[in-house]
Amino acid sequence: MIPLSIAEPLTGLAPVGLTELVERAALHTRIDRKYVVAVADLPYLLGRLPSDTRVLDIDGERSFRYESVYFDTPWLVSYHRAAYRRRRRFKVRTRTYLDSDRCWLEVKVSGARGNVTKHRLPYRPQDRTTVRPGRDFVDHALLREALHPSAGSPLDPVLVTGYRRVTLLLPAPLSRITIDTGLTWHDFTHTLRTPDLAVVETKSTAAATPVDRLLWQRGSRPVRISKYATGLAALRPDLPDAPWRRTLRWHFCAVEPAVDPTPTATPRPEPEASCA
Repeated sequence: MIPLSIAEPLTGLAPVGLTELVERAALHTRIDRKYVVAVADLPYLLGRLPSDTRVLDIDGERSFRYESVYFDTPWLVSYHRAAYRRRRRFKVRTRTYLDSDRCWLEVKVSGARGNVTKHRLPYRPQDRTTVRPGRDFVDHALLREALHPSAGSPLDPVLVTGYRRVTLLLPAPLSRITIDTGLTWHDFTHTLRTPDLAVVETKSTAAATPVDRLLWQRGSRPVRISKYATGLAALRPDLPDAPWRRTLRWHFCAVEPAVDPTPTATPRPEPEASCA
């Protein structure tokens, strides 16, 4: 459920339909800036948006449930490329829009200067926990980007994330803003929930957006956070976490992962959050 504190500010924004949003601001190649903010601070942000800001509205709904399943090799090649700050990195995931039962297989590539390129393939929701039907697409996308795991490496589901998303369209400069609340991470053994935190992401071709400037005025700065890598690091303290260590300590140190009562993988010792 969308936090009640932001429901009222959203009702005052003009709507934009999905087709227009995609046509005007798909931004498959873009600059992303991410912020972790308290849910309690969102009304301040929403109340000071430019007057021509529009919100994605589908059949009267303005927040939507997302589920992403992330895939990696047995050696976690995707994770480790990010953890060791390799110049070019990739993620493979399915993203399911639960309210409309639509699904995509995505290959997301991060390159120099923070540029992000996304390759997408329509996918059957019932196949969202496997890449087998779309493996040729994944291999071709990685080959095009000169990035690929070892030949023949399996890509298995490693982490499932869930959240509610609000999407805003700002016309000047053209940018898309997403606000994710109700975040959960599940690695098939443990579940992590952060009900008091939101992830705000600004997506533009280059220039800082009005939302960036509002957040800067409030003392927020872009942080290193990846729903896949930061979430997996929070659940698995045995993994290297240097790029996200400050984010983990500032925002996740008081959050305790819970053991899933019906795990589908071999249980591990319960991770302990640390603020040290």
